[in-house]
Amino acid sequence: MNFIDSIVNCSKLEKIYLAFNQLTGALPSSIGNLSSELITLSLDNNFIYGTLPYGIGNLVKLEEFYINSNRLTSIVPSELGNLQHLLYLDMSDNYFNGNLPKSIGNLSLLLELTLAENRLEGHISPNLGNCSGLLALDLSVNNLTGPIPAELFQLSSLSMLLNLSHNYLVGPLPQEIEKLKILVALDLSQNDLVGSIPNAITSCTSLGYLNLGANSFQGPIPSSMSVLIGITDLNLSRNNFSGQIPKFLEQLSLSSLDLSFNNLQGEVPLEGVFKNASLISIQGNNGLCGGLPELHLPKCVKVSRSNTGSRPPHVILIVIPICSLLVVAMFLFYLFYWKRRKAQAQPATASYVQPFSRVSYGSILKATNEFSQQNLIGTGASSVVYKGILEPADGMVAIKVLKLGNQGALKSFLMECEALKNIRHRNLVKVITSCSSVDFQGNDFKAIIYEFMPNGNLERWLHPSLEQEVDFEEAPPQRLTLRQRVTIATDVAHAMHYLHQECEVPIIHCDLKPSNILLDSDMVARIGDFGLAKFLPLKPHESTTVGLRGTIGYAPPEYGLGGEMTKEGDIYSFGILLLEMITGKRPTDRIFKDGLNLRGYVTMALPDRLMEIIEPTLLSVIEGANVNHDDEARKWKMLEKSMILLARTGLGCSLESPKDIMNTSKIIQELHHINCLF
Repeated sequence: MNFIDSIVNCSKLEKIYLAFNQLTGALPSSIGNLSSELITLSLDNNFIYGTLPYGIGNLVKLEEFYINSNRLTSIVPSELGNLQHLLYLDMSDNYFNGNLPKSIGNLSLLLELTLAENRLEGHISPNLGNCSGLLALDLSVNNLTGPIPAELFQLSSLSMLLNLSHNYLVGPLPQEIEKLKILVALDLSQNDLVGSIPNAITSCTSLGYLNLGANSFQGPIPSSMSVLIGITDLNLSRNNFSGQIPKFLEQLSLSSLDLSFNNLQGEVPLEGVFKNASLISIQGNNGLCGGLPELHLPKCVKVSRSNTGSRPPHVILIVIPICSLLVVAMFLFYLFYWKRRKAQAQPATASYVQPFSRVSYGSILKATNEFSQQNLIGTGASSVVYKGILEPADGMVAIKVLKLGNQGALKSFLMECEALKNIRHRNLVKVITSCSSVDFQGNDFKAIIYEFMPNGNLERWLHPSLEQEVDFEEAPPQRLTLRQRVTIATDVAHAMHYLHQECEVPIIHCDLKPSNILLDSDMVARIGDFGLAKFLPLKPHESTTVGLRGTIGYAPPEYGLGGEMTKEGDIYSFGILLLEMITGKRPTDRIFKDGLNLRGYVTMALPDRLMEIIEPTLLSVIEGANVNHDDEARKWKMLEKSMILLARTGLGCSLESPKDIMNTSKIIQELHHINCLF
C-alpha cells in the first residue's frame, strides 16, 4: 500500500477507486496527506490489514469512504468525526473492536452508515441520533450490548434499513419506533430483546421486511399489526409469542412468514400465505393444529357447546382432598386428549411413522423388500441406506442400516441418535425413529429411520453418474441453476449456524460434503449423517482419535495432523463445498496434483479468469437467454459479480488458519446479499 506515497502530490485528485483487487499491506499514515479535494476513496474488497490511520481525519472534503471487506483491526478512530461532508461510510466486514466513537454523531450529513460484521462492543451511542439525515444504518453482527437508545428510533429519516441484528442488545422495543414511518426494512433478530411488540409499530406503515427472530419477545402477536399492509417478509421465530396465529396474516401480501419455535396454539389459517406450505415456517409450536396437509399437524378438535342452557346446575358438594382431585382431573384430561388425538389425527405424508415409535427388524425387512438392491439408495463406510414403506403408513421413508461388523459403526449409531434426539431445524434431516434389535439369526441390528428426501443428495446433482445419464436418455439430467446453488448453500449455512450457535450444547458435524446434503421435494437442503458429530466442549482425549476425521478433500488440514475438532473445521468444509458448487470440480479431482488444490485453483483465477473455470452449465443464464446486447452485457456483469462474491466467500471459509475463517453469521449475510443480486 506504500504506492499511496506516490500520489500525495496529486493536489487536484478527487476520486480514488481501488476496490475488488488483491491489494495487501497496511495503510500508510500518508493517506492523510492525499489531496484536500478528495471526495471519494474506495478501498473495499481487498486484503488490507493493520489499523486505520488517524490521519484519515484530514480528508475533510471526503463524501464517500468505502473500506469494507478488508482485514483492518483496532478501534474506529474518533478522527472520522472530522469528515463533516461525509455522505456514505462503509467499514463493514473487518475486525474493528472497542466502542463506536461518539464523534460519529458529528456527521450530520451522513446518509448511509455501515459497520456490520466487526467486533464492536459496548453500548450504541445515543449521539448517532444526531445524524438526522441517515437513510440506512447497519450495525449487525457485532458484540454490542445494552438497550437500544431511543434516539435511533427518532431518526425519522431512516427509510432504507435499520439493522441491529446479531448483537447482545437487551430491553424492550422502545415506543419511539413509531417515528420510523418511512422505514422499509427493520432487522432486530438474534438479540436479547424482551417484552411485547408495542402497538406503536403500527405507525411503520412502509415496512416491507421485519425480522424480530431469536429474541425473548412474548405475549400475543398484536392484531394492530394488520395495518402493515406493505409487509412481504415477516420473521417472528424463536421467541415466546403465545395465543393463536392471528387471522389478519391471511390478508397481508406475505411471500415469507416464519413463526417457528414459539408457544402458538390453535388452528392454522388456510388463506393467503398459508395456502403455500413452502412460504411459511411454523414448526416448534406444539399447540397448533389443522392447516395444509403438508404441515403434518393433527386435526383440530371441535368442542361442542350444545345443551348449555341458562339454568344453573345443581351443586353437589363432595369433600375430596384438593391435591387428589387435581391429580385425577389431570390424568383424565390427558387420557381423553390422547385418545381423541390418536383417533382423529390423519397420517402425515412425510413423517410416515409416529415419531419415536418402536419399529421391529421384521417390519424393516418387509419395508425394504428384504434389503433388495432395488431399494438401495446409498452406501457408506459404516452403513447402507434403503428406501421403503413402513406399514401401516403408506409413505416412503429412508432407512439407514448400520454395518455393525465395521469398526466405529456402533459408535456412529450412538452418536447420531444422541445428536439428533434434541435438535430440530428446517435444514436438518428429520429423524422419525430408530431400531435397536436383533435379526432372525440373533445378530445385533440397528437402524435409523428418516424422512425420505425425494431429490436425493447434492452429490448426484453436482456430479450426475453414468447411470443417471442412461436413466434420463430422452431428457438429460437437470442441473442446478446458480440461484438454486446459492439457495442450497444458504440453507446449509443456516443449519451450520444453528448447530454451532443456537443448540443448547453446540454440535460440530465433522463431515460436511455433498453426499451428506439432502434435498426434499421443494429442493430445500437438509444436512444429514451425524455419525461423526461431536458435542462442544469436547470430552477429555476426544480429539486424539486415531485416523482422519471427516472426508479427504473436505476435512481441514489440522484434522489430518491430529488437531482438535472445531466449529471452524465445519466452516472450512463448507468453504470447499461452496467452491465445488461453482466450479463443478471435486476437491479430489485428478487435475489437483503437484501441490495444486481446489482453493489454489480458484485463487489463481480470481478475479479476471474466474469465469473460465466455473461450471459451464452456469453460463446458460446468458447463452440461453433471448436478450439484446445491452441486456446480455448486464446479465454477464451480474453473473460475474455473483461468482466473484461466491468464490471470495468460499475462500474466506477455507483459510488455512482457523482464527481467520469467516463466522457463520457473516457467511449467511454474504449469501443473502448474493441472492439479492438476482
